[in-house]
Amino acid sequence: MSTHIPLQLQRIAPDVRLGRNVRLFAFVNLYGCAIGDETKIGAFVEIQKGVTVGERCKISSHTFICEGVTIEDAVFVGHGVTFINDHRPRATTPCGQLQTEADWIPQRTTIRQGASIGSGATILGGITVGANALVGAGSVVTKDVPPNTTVAGNPARILNTYINSNERALS
Repeated sequence: MSTHIPLQLQRIAPDVRLGRNVRLFAFVNLYGCAIGDETKIGAFVEIQKGVTVGERCKISSHTFICEGVTIEDAVFVGHGVTFINDHRPRATTPCGQLQTEADWIPQRTTIRQGASIGSGATILGGITVGANALVGAGSVVTKDVPPNTTVAGNPARILNTYINSNERALS
């Protein structure tokens, strides 16, 4: 692991698995996750337990990646992206007690190889973003995104489909 800032400005729990040549910037909060080789994680990023981030990914600053998310290799996640893992969040149980981890199961979200998530996007739980897909900045993704597709908006809608990542362009 190579770091660019003093370790006291990071919170990296002992159960985190860091690959070779991972680059971390100031004020990251990582616990119970696995980060692949040569991945870069920007400042003010939180990655929760059970998350897997693949190799050669870029996770930009101010991003929140919650439990239940899998990010495959070569994925770009822009600044301020938020992942959500519960469609019906509640603070308390029906009996009025504060919820604990035993009271819910996080929804699984997968970002496939080569996908790009634009800055400020929100990805709801239970979603798969397909390989080489592009999610526009500020989008709210409420359903699966097919591979090789550009989506944008709130809710995100398909703008175009392309054959390979070199053809990405809004049309």
